[in-house]
Amino acid sequence: MRGIISAKLVPFLEKANKAMAEAKARAKAKGQSFSVDLVRQNLDNLAPLIGSGPHMSIVKNSYLATPSHNIPVRIYNPAPNDTLPVLLHFHGGGHMCGSVDLYDPISRKLALAAQAIVICVDYRLAPEYPYPAGLDDCQQVLMHYQSLLFDMKHSDELYIAGDSAGGAICTSLVMSNQHNESVIASVKIAKQILIYPSVDYTMSSASIDENGQGFLLEKDKIHWYFQQYFHANSLDQARMQQASPLLGNFSANMPSTLVITAGCDPLRDEGLAYAKSLKEVGVEVEQHSFDGMTHAYMLLDELVSEECQQTYRLISEFVKAD
Repeated sequence: MRGIISAKLVPFLEKANKAMAEAKARAKAKGQSFSVDLVRQNLDNLAPLIGSGPHMSIVKNSYLATPSHNIPVRIYNPAPNDTLPVLLHFHGGGHMCGSVDLYDPISRKLALAAQAIVICVDYRLAPEYPYPAGLDDCQQVLMHYQSLLFDMKHSDELYIAGDSAGGAICTSLVMSNQHNESVIASVKIAKQILIYPSVDYTMSSASIDENGQGFLLEKDKIHWYFQQYFHANSLDQARMQQASPLLGNFSANMPSTLVITAGCDPLRDEGLAYAKSLKEVGVEVEQHSFDGMTHAYMLLDELVSEECQQTYRLISEFVKAD
């Protein structure tokens, strides 16, 4: 069922839809679909709407060295005198946009809500670095994150969190590592936090069509994002199925999960289906829906502050629950 948008977002969406229609017309005149630079710039343009994050005692830029390259990260510690759990934060942006800079206010608010040391990962982006480069970066940080915290007190409790493509990264890591003995022996993900996650690259859910136009994230752009990510003009369904966390094997080894969906989001139904699949194998799941919100509403804090505050409260309650 097509979502009914909150009145708070109507003026913003009217302006955004007009701008998107004009951009599509210009691109079509040039024989293009979308421009990588323009799509990245449009996401960065949302920065004023995210607002500012709370003060942190420690904010530190660092990197994880690998044999081939360094993976930049930003570390947030809200209480350095305490022994805190760790939260790995994977930002959204369709696997090709976003950055630790854009998501800085969200990382700060996550650190405060979870009372955890947050490590936000600046993973490599498509199309310059297609699948699975960014996912590989996040896997490296998952395996070696403790080396980044040599000068900070922290417990062994680990959370992972991500919105949209960041949710895809969380769920992909969980799917691929649930039976990986070498990882399980050294790293245990206690909880995962998924905010309007992308978990089905086949785009099979009904909400893709129902909410696929007029609600900020549109069906044709999702398809284009996936083309950039998988470096393919036409998407191979077998490959999409293999990469999709929703279509992978679920087990009771998966971590307790919080799933937050938005009613006017094309990705709504796949998030709900992921929560259902977890429940069916006995994983503890909390699922909450913000019915009048669009995809990426967490980037619109200045417009929907009440919903964003409620989201952080849900995250806080989830990580503190036994």
